Amino acid sequence: MSHDATQHPIPDVTTNPFDDDKLREECAVFGIFGTEDAAAHTALGLHALQHRGQEASGIVTYDGEEFRAHRALGQVGEVFGRQQVMERLKGSAAIGHNRYSTTGDPMVRNTQPLFADFEFGGLAVSHNGNLTNAVHLRRELVHGGAIFQSTTDTEVIIHLLAQAKGGVTDRLTEALRRVEGAYSLVCLTRKKLIGVRDPLGVRPLVLGKLGGAYMLASETCAFDIIGAEKVRDVEAGEMIVIDDEGVHSTFPFPRLKTRFCIFEYVYFSRPDSVVEDKSVYEARTAIGRELAREKPIEADVIVPIPDSGVPSAIGYAEQSGVPFQYGIIRNHYVGRTFIEPTDEIRNLGVKLKHNANRQVVEGKRIVLVDDSIVRGTTSRKIVEMMRHAGATEVHMCIASPPTTYSCFYGVDTPERDKLLAAKYSLEEMRTLIGCDSLTFISMDGLYRAVGLAGRDAARPQYCDACFSGEYPIPLTDQERQPGKSAQLSLLREQAR
Repeated sequence: MSHDATQHPIPDVTTNPFDDDKLREECAVFGIFGTEDAAAHTALGLHALQHRGQEASGIVTYDGEEFRAHRALGQVGEVFGRQQVMERLKGSAAIGHNRYSTTGDPMVRNTQPLFADFEFGGLAVSHNGNLTNAVHLRRELVHGGAIFQSTTDTEVIIHLLAQAKGGVTDRLTEALRRVEGAYSLVCLTRKKLIGVRDPLGVRPLVLGKLGGAYMLASETCAFDIIGAEKVRDVEAGEMIVIDDEGVHSTFPFPRLKTRFCIFEYVYFSRPDSVVEDKSVYEARTAIGRELAREKPIEADVIVPIPDSGVPSAIGYAEQSGVPFQYGIIRNHYVGRTFIEPTDEIRNLGVKLKHNANRQVVEGKRIVLVDDSIVRGTTSRKIVEMMRHAGATEVHMCIASPPTTYSCFYGVDTPERDKLLAAKYSLEEMRTLIGCDSLTFISMDGLYRAVGLAGRDAARPQYCDACFSGEYPIPLTDQERQPGKSAQLSLLREQAR
């Protein structure tokens, strides 16, 4: 079988020499109410959630008299690593945010939490997700006299709040009834910490407790780092209000069948988190077992592509009986800007992050297990690396169905014409990547792995739009100006 991919080169469209050709995580939110050093707890929570956003970070606190804030570009350790910064963030309540931009440029003015003063007092908001009618609403608001300070879709919520009537929860409810899209929000006022999930529950949000303090976070791993316990998931369409009297729950939106993002189990969430009452690690090992049942391969060793492929590779090895070995070693200390991204360095990008463990792969038939294929650039280079290290056969098994559609609900995916699976057949993809065989888990297999009998096409229980193209929430902005980058370009245009 031919391994030559030179006749069908995959265009290397990455702009960063160390880009790992993955879907970008969305954002992380965290909030805590009723504890001393709320900012320190928030910074630790954001540190545990760093994988969900590595571009910028921010914290807003309230000390009983005034709100205090610090936001900056960079990772949590860089932004909050100085003692004098943390000492200024006084208060017993705080919210925080890690950002990877899905709308809006990577600049300080887009860094959350966003803050505004209202008739009822100050309010800070952190948002994980994406509003699919943000451009439409923004134009309407600007026409009515609103002045925007950022290009992020989250600011639309701030202006809708300003137009609404009543107390903070009434205003928030009224504002959110006008938006479309996926959102998990954490808001802070002088007297309340508020959490809200969209009616379909696309993005995660969990409630936790530490002593007498309550907190909200994108994932349970944020509770583990500070010794807190998970209370429960915030339900789809639920509004949680935490104040001095405790936790209050309401459902101000229509109750709908949930469509939680299934890719959280495939890649986004940390494997030690529990989301929607399911262990992410157990879901990923189950995906690996399903892969082995669907596509048994005669091989000598199962090799994960670190780090995201590890749990599924363990499951594959358990089911197949083929030994699991670390045939690829990852360098966790590669910087992103220390070297000029010339063409030569771009070609070294994968080797700077991954290196073949020749002792494991030489002379062996290997199965590479990874979570997904987006553009295919990294997959091709890793297959080449394995062959250069002496592997006699290289098979690839992918722990998700082919990614054939862009996500508009808070995940930064390329435009559809840059997704490998949207352009090529399975055999063409195999040839382009240069492996001996290429297998993706079936949609039914993925659903079985997360505990369901299979995917019910009439009533899918998860959002799987990136695989199926079935978008459960209207794409108002995209329908008016098609294209993955339409919302971002229109927001920039409006911000000029």
